[in-house]
Amino acid sequence: MNESQREQVLANAKYLRQVRPLDPEEITTYVVGQPHPGAVRQVLRDVAVDLGLHEREDGTFVPVAREPLSVQFDGVDALPAAATRVVEDLLVETFGPGWPDGESGDALRSRIRDVKSRYFAGADVEYDELTALGYAVYHLPATYAAAAYVLAGLAADGRVPSRLRVLDVGAGVGGPALAIAELFADDGLVDYTAVEPSAAGRVLEAILADTGPNFHADLARETAERFEPDGPYDLLLFSNVLSELADPVATVGRYFEDLASDGTVVAIAPADRETATGLRRIERSVEAEHGATIYAPTIRLWPGMTPENASWSFDVKPDLAVPAFQRRLDTGERAEDDAPAGSGEFVNVDVQYAFSLLRRDGARRIEYTPDAASVARMADMADHVTERIDCVAIKLSHDLAADDGANPLYLLGDGSERIDHFAVRTEASTLNEDLVGADYGDLLSFENVLVLWNDDEDAYNLVVDGETVVDRRPA
Repeated sequence: MNESQREQVLANAKYLRQVRPLDPEEITTYVVGQPHPGAVRQVLRDVAVDLGLHEREDGTFVPVAREPLSVQFDGVDALPAAATRVVEDLLVETFGPGWPDGESGDALRSRIRDVKSRYFAGADVEYDELTALGYAVYHLPATYAAAAYVLAGLAADGRVPSRLRVLDVGAGVGGPALAIAELFADDGLVDYTAVEPSAAGRVLEAILADTGPNFHADLARETAERFEPDGPYDLLLFSNVLSELADPVATVGRYFEDLASDGTVVAIAPADRETATGLRRIERSVEAEHGATIYAPTIRLWPGMTPENASWSFDVKPDLAVPAFQRRLDTGERAEDDAPAGSGEFVNVDVQYAFSLLRRDGARRIEYTPDAASVARMADMADHVTERIDCVAIKLSHDLAADDGANPLYLLGDGSERIDHFAVRTEASTLNEDLVGADYGDLLSFENVLVLWNDDEDAYNLVVDGETVVDRRPA
């Protein structure tokens, strides 16, 4: 199709989009030379982001909806089958059909072990092709699931526009990209840019190639520090990357300037203590230095207050089905001096993650401000030891009890705490069931809870017994 014909297609699209769905077969009749409808369709795809066009299953194009996206989300059971095939195809392409066995399988297993040990030691990891494939095998399912849960929650709040512009900084092998495509591309229009300089980009490109016509992707092979953002963006994603940056606060702060006025920074980190608490430190610094509002989960309930505790807080979701490529690597034939096959060492289906949602418009997921005359602040908890008080707090963990049969234990926060506060239920009753039944991030009110100091943990325990009432408050 020549330039004149493209201009005619564009002119017709601009006019007809306000009248009826754009049908490539109709538009071709209005263009001199009547190009093939497939060529017209490709032009419409090329300009879809600029014109705000959503391609429907019947092949026609309509203006994307103005209202926020609403998604049907019932959790994540498994990595999507298409993504599983992409990873398997890359492994076969690189090593051959017998990739889980012999030298190739040994190399992948050795590299995964090395990356895990270096990660926990805080050492740098260089993402060459072998590392990228190992990371995809071991981490892609869980990073996809974590992003899906966080983003679906944001959409449920009405905070994801149907015409969505995304910048994914340190996009890795494509977990968040896949979550965005699965959640939002069927009904919305996604203009997605990934920043990924490493060999992980090869896996990412293969994932992006299978994301559908309403997911418009671009890959920048630059570092997060060197890339020049071109906002405004509705979503700024930092998934499992902040702990790898030399100055994560400065980097997030620089990108924060390119966030749309009603956009959201989505930061996700592994659930281990170092990275999860590190995420909280970054969150607090971006809040202090760049004026960000903590939208969730560690909401500042008390105006002007910011927590100072470590806050090892993370969410936990049901395990995923084991992808075939993980099972094959785990059971592959290996060197005699290696660990036995089938031990589960290379199966990683746990979905546990810390996350932080930051905004610049002052919005919070729970718009609630306590009454200082009615409830106590955690900042003042030293004044209430051995007393029964009323207070409010966000539930910031699942049950932390170390042993089965132990009293349920949960991390709490109200945004003013200087050290950790835990709710421990010593006596179950219908009056305090909401402590156990509430979800991660829910707001709870406590009536007549006993405050004790825990010397072993250097923390406060809020003892929930038969005299205590716990209610889940509406957002």
